Amino acid sequence: MIKIGLVSVVLVCGGAAMAQQRPVYSDSSAPVEARITDLLSRMTVEEKVDAFSTNPTVPRLGVVGTGHVEGLHGLALGGPGHWEGRGETVIPTTTFPQSRGLGQTWDPALLTKAATQEAYETRYAFGKYHRGGLVVRAPNADLSRDPRWGRSEESYGEDPYLVGTLATAFTLGLQGEGKYWETASLLKHFLANSNENLRTSSSSDFDERLFQEYYSVPFRMAIEDGHANAFMTAYNSWNGVPMIENPVLRNVVMKDWGEDGIICTDGGALNALVKDHKAYKTMPEAVAATVHAGINQYLDLYKPAMEEALKQGLITEADLDRNLRGVFRVMIKLGMLDPNAVVPYARIGFEDGVGSELAPDPWWQAEPKALARKVTDESIVLLKNESYADGERKSNGSVDTTHKSTGILPLDAKALTSIGVIGPYADSVLIDWYSGTPPFTVTPLAGIRARVGSGVKVEYATGSDLGAVAALAKSVDAVVVVIGNHPTCDAGWEKCPVASDGKEAVDRKSLTLAQEEIAKAALAANPKTIVVLQASFPYTTTWSQEHVPAILEMTQNSEEQGDGLADVLFGDYNPAGRLTQTWVRDEADLPAMMDYNIRDGRTYLYAKQKPLYAFGFGLSYTSFAYSHLRVSRSTLSAGETATVSVDVKNTGAREGDEVVQMYVSHEGSRVARPVEELKGFERVSLKAGEVKTVTLPLAAKALAYWSDEAKGFVVEKDRVVVKVGGSSDDLPVKTTVEVR
Repeated sequence: MIKIGLVSVVLVCGGAAMAQQRPVYSDSSAPVEARITDLLSRMTVEEKVDAFSTNPTVPRLGVVGTGHVEGLHGLALGGPGHWEGRGETVIPTTTFPQSRGLGQTWDPALLTKAATQEAYETRYAFGKYHRGGLVVRAPNADLSRDPRWGRSEESYGEDPYLVGTLATAFTLGLQGEGKYWETASLLKHFLANSNENLRTSSSSDFDERLFQEYYSVPFRMAIEDGHANAFMTAYNSWNGVPMIENPVLRNVVMKDWGEDGIICTDGGALNALVKDHKAYKTMPEAVAATVHAGINQYLDLYKPAMEEALKQGLITEADLDRNLRGVFRVMIKLGMLDPNAVVPYARIGFEDGVGSELAPDPWWQAEPKALARKVTDESIVLLKNESYADGERKSNGSVDTTHKSTGILPLDAKALTSIGVIGPYADSVLIDWYSGTPPFTVTPLAGIRARVGSGVKVEYATGSDLGAVAALAKSVDAVVVVIGNHPTCDAGWEKCPVASDGKEAVDRKSLTLAQEEIAKAALAANPKTIVVLQASFPYTTTWSQEHVPAILEMTQNSEEQGDGLADVLFGDYNPAGRLTQTWVRDEADLPAMMDYNIRDGRTYLYAKQKPLYAFGFGLSYTSFAYSHLRVSRSTLSAGETATVSVDVKNTGAREGDEVVQMYVSHEGSRVARPVEELKGFERVSLKAGEVKTVTLPLAAKALAYWSDEAKGFVVEKDRVVVKVGGSSDDLPVKTTVEVR
């Protein structure tokens, strides 16, 4: 007896008889394509239609498929929105910061660790609790080209190289390496999915160059370098052709990049092809178009339309076979058609294997908790840290400003007798639409209380009464104001009462943070006020930048939210998070929301206005100096790679991380190029006074542009300026390379 998936199949034992009886599809030693051909030859048309769902199980043949789970920043087997009302027991899982926070670490190796933990928990829940599936809908490889996009918390950022590098790292963590995958990474949402209000009917319009050089880059990198073999199509069109039926699926993603696995629709996208895009009059026509385009899994009610399309001759059984090959390639890679004994991950979660009943579930263990805290620490961005008036308070509430200190942060808990924590969500860990349920949460208030101990009085106010805010602020030594958004808007589907909030299906109507009034009231009463922007996206918080002495930014959702914040506030961790999206000074600095031609002044690549905070920006409690920038070759030809080296010194008194960023600009290009663009980065730790040499590769192909005439990337004769520093607007050392 062998086990295929979770089903036992009796075979004839003994030599040649067993070899003759075993179907090729169940032979783990047979070539993959031969196994799939054999399986398809045995399936009926009805079974093939059924297999286009997200669970390609074929009971008659003993084949058990596996479905999808959400997993942008931890396995989601319980949480808001998509999980309400299903009547299923919530299973808690390790919960990391939102994808934007993961991006702000600028640490690919750490993202791989987080994804590896998520993959293990996914297998564990699948094995022990028979919940979920092994196809994980993550990472989101979309680019956050506009801060008004309501779903931008799911994106790693606005830069294609950064997002592609991090998406690749997360994919590798989910899948692992070897003959079998621990889970399968399903990228979303291909392509140019960055508006919510009109997403099921809109068209994202831009030229082939922007497709090749910007919007598609993270997907291509995750597929080619991370070996992702599954992705979800976006609701929108590209240049008038809905992505669910766009020829680019076969012509580029499959043909050029080598993706030959799962291509699934988003929920409701098939119906939207008829009702919203009005591309077809009937559902059979619509489903036929998507099958011809390459779709092989549906998150829709598709079966009646597919059966009718077959009857009408719009598609054939051969069309079904061609597409289903991709589904079963992924199933085989996950070990679903093989005996558990030969699949290294198959015993995870069972009593007699890894994750046994003798040990607590993994999400309760110390190691993933420590990992969540480390990711949270690394994700926090210090936006401002300056002096404040710290003199003797007078009875009338005014302050003697003759005494100054530099750098309000980190706070010294031993020097405080009282601290005020203010904000509507300061005593909450808010989880977003695609989050799981964390096994525990540490709120900002709880994290601060735990850090300062019983010797420091911690007062709390929600901020709903500005008079109470002022009174509390005046009565304490220091104030921490936690303000920002609610990631689900604390409202139902397509509802966001606060204009500056956003989420899936709702774009933001404003970048103005109304809660900034709380900071104004606190600062007026106490100059030692620190603002914590607990935010899923950028704001135009220009008043805070001009007046508040210190500002921290962190994203939502981490189970270790409060401990991470306390680590940074009190100097137990030196912040080194860096922004992954430009924060504009004024919403008027942005082009129209539906303008997808980013060359019109969108993102740091083409921005025309000075931002509030630049892409890549973030401060530290120490300082760094750059010197001795050199390139291994002064000229670079097609096919060659140079090594860029720079010395980085920690010139301050504290150990800290610096994110070394390398940008290029083009002085001799024949086509319009970005003002500058990221081509390499590395997060490096330095002790006080320590110097390290950081080396980054610079390949000639990374300097190429897409040529419509050549129908490919072209390395041109050019003079390229290479600049290195700690932010896109702070690049103190530079040199040039001649490109042949």
